[in-house]
Amino acid sequence: MKKVVILVLGLITAAWVQAQAVLLDTPPRHYICQTVTSPLKIDGKDDEPDWQAMPWSELFMDIEGPDAPKQFLNTQVKMLWDKEYLYILARLQEPNLWATFTERESIIFHENNFEVFIDPDWDTHNYYELEINALGTTWDLMLTRPYSLMGRAVSAWDITGLKKGIHLKGTINNPNDMDTCWMVELAIPFKILAECAPDRSAPGPGDIWRINFSRVEWDLEAKNHQYSKKTDP
Repeated sequence: MKKVVILVLGLITAAWVQAQAVLLDTPPRHYICQTVTSPLKIDGKDDEPDWQAMPWSELFMDIEGPDAPKQFLNTQVKMLWDKEYLYILARLQEPNLWATFTERESIIFHENNFEVFIDPDWDTHNYYELEINALGTTWDLMLTRPYSLMGRAVSAWDITGLKKGIHLKGTINNPNDMDTCWMVELAIPFKILAECAPDRSAPGPGDIWRINFSRVEWDLEAKNHQYSKKTDP
């Protein structure tokens, strides 16, 4: 049987604030997004002062809950914003960098990936999903409602104007060495996200959106100098 581990940050709220502003009484599992002070280069690196100033989120947890075995691969995110974009930076610890999908709209979670879920109006309907692998290949879609309520995935929905950057600390698809991590940087246009947002508009200072993140990690083995998903004998 193939084994896959899904790690999630857990449902969080992203509160949009202007730089130096303070938002009080925010709910648990929150992240306060500061505005950028200078343009970001979307390259998967966190070397700009704005990223350096932002704290990392809590570590992701197993989707099965806090009682699941503790995972050894750390995953965290940061967020920023301006009038045009939501910026996301993720750091995924990974000793075995692996990805093969290069065609957009592939079912990315069949490999190791990073995922973003955005529900601007909190109603669990008409929310966005974006998946990306370590090669920068993406799958973006809209969910009309949760799968448990017979929701339908609309793959024809696209994040037009998406900017993405991947930074690898290691060598991808090479089982002959040990890698460190891969980093994802995204700039998602609010022009697209506003389609299902309250008043069909981008967030303003003090607004709160629902955002979740997850990571899919498959159990791998090396055969003939290549990675493959591990299966039972």
